[in-house]
Amino acid sequence: MRTPSRTGFTAEERSVIDRCRTPYLAQRWLKSLPYNFERKGETLRTFRRVVRLHTAHCLEAALAAATVLEQHGFPPLLMDLESVDDLDHVLFVYRQDGRWGSVAKSRDPGLFGRKPVFRSLAGLARSYFAGYVDHTGRIEGYGLLDLRTLRVDWRLSERNVWAVQDALIAMPHGRIHMPDAEYEYWHDRYERYKFRYPDRRPAYYPGKRTWL
Repeated sequence: MRTPSRTGFTAEERSVIDRCRTPYLAQRWLKSLPYNFERKGETLRTFRRVVRLHTAHCLEAALAAATVLEQHGFPPLLMDLESVDDLDHVLFVYRQDGRWGSVAKSRDPGLFGRKPVFRSLAGLARSYFAGYVDHTGRIEGYGLLDLRTLRVDWRLSERNVWAVQDALIAMPHGRIHMPDAEYEYWHDRYERYKFRYPDRRPAYYPGKRTWL
């Protein structure tokens, strides 16, 4: 599908696009939105509906970032982080000066976007290892999807775009392994933290200088 012209967007949508000229600005906009706590996986909204409803979960945010930054010359690429508990995380990814970065939204502070400092997609994926560990999460793979290969209107449809989720699941994923000792350290630390602060989300992770 071709990149739509600005005339295809509403005035409110164009305002968001104009404000979010860079990945950093897109990340700041997404972080300002309340998280979409859909309880049963009932929504997969496009940029149009995210702007209208002012809320997004991780995949909706990735689609919104792809739509906005495509208007500023960034290819609409999504990375899927595959977890052993089948609770994946999806990011918009981009390259600047040959390095990879990301824009993302999450309930967890360690899973937001990254600056473009990673030499490879695998390196970018590994930067999420520690932040992904909770009671059951552990990254085991990653894949890259070019949204331009899909026929569904992932930018402006008024419907839930389940075809995007299907494509993310079906695409090949490269395997990456978090060392067992590293996983056990972060898992034990997470369990201790949640026992002490059951209503908080930890932000004690390393590598914060790379966070967007």
